[in-house]
Amino acid sequence: MNPEPFYDIPMKNEPDKTPSGRELTKMARQLIDDQTTLTLATAENDTAWAAPVYYVFVKSTFYFLSSPDSRHITEALLNNQASAAIHAAASSWQEIKGLQMAGRIRIVKPGLEAVQVLREYLKKYPFTADFFKGNLTLDLDTFAERFGVRLYGFVPSLVYYLDNQIRFAFREAVTL
Repeated sequence: MNPEPFYDIPMKNEPDKTPSGRELTKMARQLIDDQTTLTLATAENDTAWAAPVYYVFVKSTFYFLSSPDSRHITEALLNNQASAAIHAAASSWQEIKGLQMAGRIRIVKPGLEAVQVLREYLKKYPFTADFFKGNLTLDLDTFAERFGVRLYGFVPSLVYYLDNQIRFAFREAVTL
């Protein structure tokens, strides 16, 4: 029995099986839809930090709720930069796939954008409505009062899709 090859780099005479840009974008969007957790990374004074958050993806922005005093928020707003990653669970190196991103985090103020995002957030995480039983109105102000959180958006400026199922160490820039 032959062992599996460690990597699958196309040989010179083999056809390239790399998906088209459109197909890669579709694969990246499917990964975004299938996953729930985005890991944000920031740094300050030569010390890195990472924080997982639930997210919803709307109009090229990853929205999430977080404490304004949290380390990832204070560092991202201070430095005007952050990075993020999303990945699927994998039990072997061949199954590794995900997104690597650079961008910035912005505060989302109450208004139409926030209403639309919260609506999408409730669709993706229906259990969130359980926190608002009784007379509580489900809006950004109530989230802030009840949990001490604000709505933020991670806006990626650079996105790479990686997928070892395509071939070992496959990584390609995509537009979301």
